[in-house]
Parts: sequence; C-alpha cells; structure tokens
Amino acid sequence: MKKLICTLIIIAGFFILPANGQVDSVDVTYDISDDLKLFDSDELLEITLQFDMTTFRRKRSDVEYLEAKLIYTTDDNDTIEKDLQLRARGEFRRTFCDFPPIRLNFKKSKSPDDEFSQIDKLKVVTHCKAGNEDYLLREYLVYKLYNVLTDQCHRVRLLRINYENSGSRQTKPISAFAFVIEPNEVLGQRLKGIEVPLEKITQKHIQPVSMDRMAIFNYMIGNVDWSVPGQHNVVVFSQPESDRPDLGLIVAYDFDYSGLVNTDYAIPHEALPIESVRQRYYMGVCRSQEEFTKSVAEFPEKKEEFYRVINEFPYLRDRSKKDMLNFLDGFFNLYDRRNTIVNNLLNNCKDF
Repeated sequence: MKKLICTLIIIAGFFILPANGQVDSVDVTYDISDDLKLFDSDELLEITLQFDMTTFRRKRSDVEYLEAKLIYTTDDNDTIEKDLQLRARGEFRRTFCDFPPIRLNFKKSKSPDDEFSQIDKLKVVTHCKAGNEDYLLREYLVYKLYNVLTDQCHRVRLLRINYENSGSRQTKPISAFAFVIEPNEVLGQRLKGIEVPLEKITQKHIQPVSMDRMAIFNYMIGNVDWSVPGQHNVVVFSQPESDRPDLGLIVAYDFDYSGLVNTDYAIPHEALPIESVRQRYYMGVCRSQEEFTKSVAEFPEKKEEFYRVINEFPYLRDRSKKDMLNFLDGFFNLYDRRNTIVNNLLNNCKDF
C-alpha cells in the first residue's frame, strides 16, 4: 500500500504515463486558458464536418486519421473554417454503430475568438444508427445530471452536425445530433488535478466522498459498466494541493450502457447477478451504515433540478422524458422509512 501511494504521488507530481487503450487522451498536457468557450454554453451549436465518409465508415480505423474540415458560424455571423483530422473511436460502438463515434484532432489554435481554440483532441459522440438519436440525447442528459450533482465531472456541448462526404459527390449530406465531451486535460486543469492512469488503483485509493458520489450516481442511473482497477469508463486525478494528495479523485463517463439511457444493445456483464440494465446494482466499496446515510443525503436535494433538466430539454421526445423520469422515480422511492436505499448499498457493496 505505501509503495503504491508513493508511486501515485511521484507520477502526479512530475509526469503522466499513457494508460492502455487511452494513449492519445493523456499524451500531452496543455495550459488551458480562460479563452476556452466551447463548454461554457448550453446552446445548440451547429457545425459542418467535411471528410471522406465513405472511407471512414468502411475502415472504422481507430488509428488512421482522415483529413477533414470543420465549418461553423459564430454569434457575430463570421464563418470559421478549421482544417483538422479525424478518426473513429470507441471499443464496442466503433464496430457496432453504422456511424461510429469520432475523435477530432485539431492543430491547437491560439485565436481567442475561436470556439474550438485551446483544444487538441476532442471526443464526439455520434448518433450510432439512423433513427436512434433518442439514445444519444438521453446519454447527453445523463452528463447534464452529473453536472447538477457536482462540478467534478466532464462538461458536454450539444451539436447539430451536417456531415458532408468529400469522398463521393453522390452521397447525400447527413444532419444529426451529436455532443462533444470535455477533454481530460481540460477537466484536470479545472480540477487542479493530474490524470493518473494506474491500473492497480482500487476504490480504496480514491477520496471517499468522490468515490461514493460517483458510485451512487451510477447506481441511480442503473450503470454497471465501469471499473476502477481496470479504469474502465472512469478517469482518476491526483490533486497535489488537496488535503489528501495520496488519494485520487474519480470521474465516470460513457453512460450508453446505463438503464437511464436504455439502449437496445445494453446488457449487464454475465458475472453480475442482474439480467437487465434496468435493474440497479451497487458496485461501490463498502462503508458503514452511518457513512452511507451521509453519502446518499445529497441526492434528494438535487432531485428537483435533476427532473427540471430533463423536462426542460427541448430536443427529446416526451415519451422518452417520461421513461427517464419514471426510472429516476424508482431510485428516489428507495428513500423510505425502512431506509431501503442504504440497505441496498450495504447488501451489494464490495470489499477491496
């Protein structure tokens, strides 16, 4: 344990090593200035992406970048054009989706007027398949619920992307919703933390408040698609200036397998004692009854705002909103006289 903690501090203080499968997310650290505006607004941003869609959809390469152009109009009616590169990304969705998720690779701009300045690489969550934009919008809302709960999480920005195929004039343009996710290096600087991609970290090496909040949030949305030791769908930051620099801060991401999103491909791992992602199962570390009681107390305080975020979102069908709210009702109904919410956590929690 002492050896692991020392290693954590050394890495946090001096340099970052790339994690397996996440090489280009932590390969360079940038000084992100206050000029970064992309995630400061909830307004829908419409952009055009021109690239060889034929090659992109055929190869689905997560290594080979394609030349692309991004075009959008600013609030001042100025047209911005940026040359960049893009590739497919993701593990399951890259092979399953008709239109895989995208990673944009910019030549970092210093222009303070550019919405995409100060950004090196950017994850884009796409519509996956024609006709199922509901899933994308629901996952976007999960991030927004996370933003309500804490600022120690990724920010997101909703886009309407007009895809134009430079590889074939006969291909009709595609227009679809998408959203971009705050890069880890930007999040890290906002949190005054340094990404620590160590596979041997367990939940006991995470700040208890951060760990429990993240685990209970995943329990609320019905998400079991995460792991701390394997750093699957979580990122850990060391905060050298915090009271406990030996403990990391954890942030979850990728929520398409959650019951709240309820995609048609989401199934829990066969090793888990549940048959559907609509069944909640707590995967956090064990605490005492008193500690769990304290940890779950902040969620009812945010309930009204959670529901408002969903109800006031203009792009999701009412039927989907109702389904999301009903699923959240199932979580908040556990706050009863028998203290069912705490008992469930005690029954499912893990010793590490």
